[in-house]
Amino acid sequence: MASIEARGGAPAGDRIAAELRGFGPLGLLALPAFHYLAGNRAALPSAVYAMVVGGGFGEETVFRGYLFERFGKLLGPATWARAVTVLVTSAGFGLAHYPQQGLAGVQQATITGLVFGTTYALTGRLWPSMSAHAAFDLTALALIYWDLESAVAHLLFK
Repeated sequence: MASIEARGGAPAGDRIAAELRGFGPLGLLALPAFHYLAGNRAALPSAVYAMVVGGGFGEETVFRGYLFERFGKLLGPATWARAVTVLVTSAGFGLAHYPQQGLAGVQQATITGLVFGTTYALTGRLWPSMSAHAAFDLTALALIYWDLESAVAHLLFK
């Protein structure tokens, strides 16, 4: 079996290291599951609906609303219990993104989960997290739709 180098690609070690850092083989942010949306006007309405209702409303209801309530009953209202809840739900939120988005999606979702979870733990309100989540997803959708993902990635990661 020929190595990637022998076929003219990047060395396997470089490719794997790039993917572990969240980049695909071209050095771009690796979320190829959504690349079909680039310039795809027909898919835009359903994608916007999925981002707002599924992501902003749905995921926040489950990961911040429901799971925070369940962990609150289990662990109590102490500050340490809320911190544990933020960490556990953020890890679960990140892992839930693995099937579609891979390691880069897990990393990104875990970090945003920490932000959304901390916001909810401090305010006790879901709407700020729901709104921020929907805005985050819609921004990502816009970058993909207008094919700006690579340009933004190269601005941030030279």
